[in-house]
Amino acid sequence: MAERYDAVIVGAGHNGLVTAGYLAKAGLRTLIVERRDRAGGALATEEVAPGVRAPVAADGMGGLRAAVVRDLGLDSRGFRVVEPDVAAFAPSADGPGLTLWRDPARTAEELRTQRPRDAEAFVAFDRKVRSLVSFLARVQAIEPPDLASASPADAVKGLTLLNALRHLGARQIRETLRLLPMSVADLVSEGVDDEALRGVLGARGIRYSAMGPRSAGTALNFLWDSAAGGGAVGRTVFARRGPDALVEALVAAARGYGATLRCGVDVAAIRTRRSAVEGVVLASGEEIDARIVASSADPKQTLLRLLDPAELGPTLGWRAEHIRMPGVVAKVTLVLDGLPTFGGVDDERLRGRIVVAPSLDGLERAFDDSKYGRISEHPYLEATIPTLCSPSLAPEGKHVISALFQYAPRRLRDAEWDERARDRVVDLTVRTLEVYAPGIAESIVARHVVTPEDLEREYGLSGG
Repeated sequence: MAERYDAVIVGAGHNGLVTAGYLAKAGLRTLIVERRDRAGGALATEEVAPGVRAPVAADGMGGLRAAVVRDLGLDSRGFRVVEPDVAAFAPSADGPGLTLWRDPARTAEELRTQRPRDAEAFVAFDRKVRSLVSFLARVQAIEPPDLASASPADAVKGLTLLNALRHLGARQIRETLRLLPMSVADLVSEGVDDEALRGVLGARGIRYSAMGPRSAGTALNFLWDSAAGGGAVGRTVFARRGPDALVEALVAAARGYGATLRCGVDVAAIRTRRSAVEGVVLASGEEIDARIVASSADPKQTLLRLLDPAELGPTLGWRAEHIRMPGVVAKVTLVLDGLPTFGGVDDERLRGRIVVAPSLDGLERAFDDSKYGRISEHPYLEATIPTLCSPSLAPEGKHVISALFQYAPRRLRDAEWDERARDRVVDLTVRTLEVYAPGIAESIVARHVVTPEDLEREYGLSGG
């Protein structure tokens, strides 16, 4: 007989673990199945050199809701966040660089000495962003109503959103509708004048996306990210001891509420009968019965690989097939024998995000390369030094730089993601950092890269 559970969760990444925790807490007998040999997915922390561990994919916790931490009791299971005073630092090749602090007043005070015209403009822009995203935060937090068969609960949700809109006022509603389809370049250019400030602010509208700052809709990316908090500069939050600490806490929470986790188990199919789910079939042939199956795999993996095409139907199958998911991000990890020097600034300014995005035009040119299947010659980088917040990741004296490299298209023109392409991404990262932190190349003792192909093959992210 097949094993029976109330719910099966496909994938033990952070989304799957959170889902499992909530379902198990609600009293459902829950099973999590994970293809890899351990939980965590993109929050993986790997040993990149002897005695040195580093987050090789995702490293920030800015989108983690406080409600999830509270509901699943993650703080009682050893999870602690670190939110440095600095949100972002944009180094300069010929000066001290630009620091965006978590406190907008502190940012404005520093801007007055370097860019006096933008000090008050930045404060006004930050205030505007915080006001606009208050509504988006409500949209994020509410379950979408089922418009096909609305229930009284759906009506309550709709009234809640309408009430939030009413509090915005007519002028703010018009402004929101005007800004959402805009490009992030237009949004930040309306707010501030300095090119370096525009670059570091605008980068949040294109991060992880196959879009440039002048692409329509990137203003929504910027505002959607800002809904998590932090205003115009966004939130910069890390997990003490690295992303693995969140994974361990989520696994402990799910198990504490009674969930079962099985790793090294691949789901071959989701079983259905008469348009209702019945469970899953594992690659080994084992069948598991469940009245709920929640997949944390992406839409293409879930709909096209796991569901019976006859159940999916031609229309939904065609729609799923044509979802565009072009990955353009690589992750480069460098192990250094000392803390790098960026323009002589102290290490406090290096504890947040280190953003190499000198201007909106520079970001657009980097994007242009990827449109034609080329790795960007002058990439946008967003780096962190996780060993500043979590010294236990490396032996004393050694540091890690974890750098998001954009743009590196999943489909290269006339090339494959072989060792030559991988080395090129690392070399371009080092070359770019060397401009702002001279001597960093000589301090590198180990290098590690995760390409879009790796994200697709190892972590199951279609298109990288």
